[in-house]
Amino acid sequence: MKLTEKKITALCITFICFYFVGCKLFNPIESNTIGAFPTTYQNKSDSINSALIKWKDFFVDKNLINLIDTAIINNLDLSIALQDIEIARNNVKAKQGLILPTMNVGVSTGIEKVGLYTSQGAGDASADITPGNKVPENLKDNKLGLSANWEIDIWKKLRNTKKSAVAKYLSTIDGKNFVISNLIAEVANAYYRLLSLDNQLDIVQQTIQLQKNALDIVKVQKQASVVTELAVKKFEAEVLNSQSMEFEILQQIKETENEINFLLGRFPQPITRSQSSFITQMPIKMNEGIPSQLLKNRPDIRQAELELLAAKCDVKSAQAQFYPSLNISGALGYNAFKTSYLFASPQSALYSIAGELIAPIVNRSAIKAEFNTAKALQIQAMYNYQKIILNGFIEVANQLSNINNLQKQINLK
Repeated sequence: MKLTEKKITALCITFICFYFVGCKLFNPIESNTIGAFPTTYQNKSDSINSALIKWKDFFVDKNLINLIDTAIINNLDLSIALQDIEIARNNVKAKQGLILPTMNVGVSTGIEKVGLYTSQGAGDASADITPGNKVPENLKDNKLGLSANWEIDIWKKLRNTKKSAVAKYLSTIDGKNFVISNLIAEVANAYYRLLSLDNQLDIVQQTIQLQKNALDIVKVQKQASVVTELAVKKFEAEVLNSQSMEFEILQQIKETENEINFLLGRFPQPITRSQSSFITQMPIKMNEGIPSQLLKNRPDIRQAELELLAAKCDVKSAQAQFYPSLNISGALGYNAFKTSYLFASPQSALYSIAGELIAPIVNRSAIKAEFNTAKALQIQAMYNYQKIILNGFIEVANQLSNINNLQKQINLK
């Protein structure tokens, strides 16, 4: 049966319809429900949030502020995070370049010899390359020109890839901010722990001195036969026990100093601090705000949200792999068997332009696997987003409870 032009057109339309119906089966997941979000932390409604206070206004100890400033400049984890930002920025530029046409300029030269008993060899043997001159056995080929290729992004595959790269870049910025937040907290915790150990050491040293004085008194009483040797040994044991505790605290002080030095990205050295500030500084009142403020105040939640957005864009880009791709290519330049002919004759000019529409058929299973992988990564990012929100809420709730109980403990003491 002979196919007419109308039948061929109808078959093509039918094929395209079935093709796109099949592609519609692979749609990205749009749901990212995180469940009901609590309205308060401790049945309190407070719109003021201490998280909005700048850390330099939150801390008043100048020594601590200097340590945090040094940590932000020299911390190694933060330096690594900054390089992640640079990598993500370059990735955005690379994905942007895929959307634009690619153009190359090139010069090539070569030599070719074809067999006589071939269609090309037989034709060359019976033809003149120039009037009165046969085609030489060894034929040179010189070329100079421009070539271009452009994939038309009709299904937004490349644009979604770029959006994904941009979202990942923004997520690395929030990742850096999260590193800074943790860094400030770690330096502050270690610093106040160091002040606490200094005060413990001071108390233990005073206790040792008092115990030594008591031991001297007991020795005198023993010489006067008021007490026995057992009492002397008991006071000696107490002195030795306190001296042992002093060495333990000194070791803890050294380890805490080195912990701060590590956070500051430097080798061990003494930490400048004021012991009196530990007693004189009173805790400030904390305003918890409302839980929904976590979504914009915590950089780890913003980072997870951007990673979820990037995963969605990756799924859409993977979905577009099922659709036909349209490529336009072209070339413009000069081609001749002698370099002297490249520009001397208009017959040396060459140009070409072509359009190509390609749809995957045989390798659809591989594309489907890539799409399913992207979809699984999107689901994973969605669960990670929910996990980080839940973790952020629980962390704040725990710390607010801790502050409340510490305040009661301080008042009781």
